[in-house]
Amino acid sequence: VPLVESGGGLVQTGDSLRLSCVASGRILMTSVMGWFRQAPGKEREFVAAIRWNDGFTYYENSVKGRFTSSRDNAKETVYLQMNSLKPEDTAVYYCAASNRIGFPRGQRDYNDWGQGTQVTVSS
Repeated sequence: VPLVESGGGLVQTGDSLRLSCVASGRILMTSVMGWFRQAPGKEREFVAAIRWNDGFTYYENSVKGRFTSSRDNAKETVYLQMNSLKPEDTAVYYCAASNRIGFPRGQRDYNDWGQGTQVTVSS
């Protein structure tokens, strides 16, 4: 399995969680790792992206200032640190890999996906 996620859970408003996404094999040859989420009854949406080579990141406005993505190339892992969580952050979170240049935001730009991890924020 090229992408394995972990770190989801049930937290209260204002709490923090850190998601991890371990990459392997050909995923390590990709250029960008993205984070998406899908809330019940809604479409999957882009959250953030990070480039393997330089660690540059891009965030959707709804999470900017609260979420931070990072990577550890030695561990072949990307992270999504989520602070000041809100009930509207409740969703299944996915990591995904892309060979696109820049910070792609469309699902079709990503070739490989993790299995998803549930994040639930109670009010």
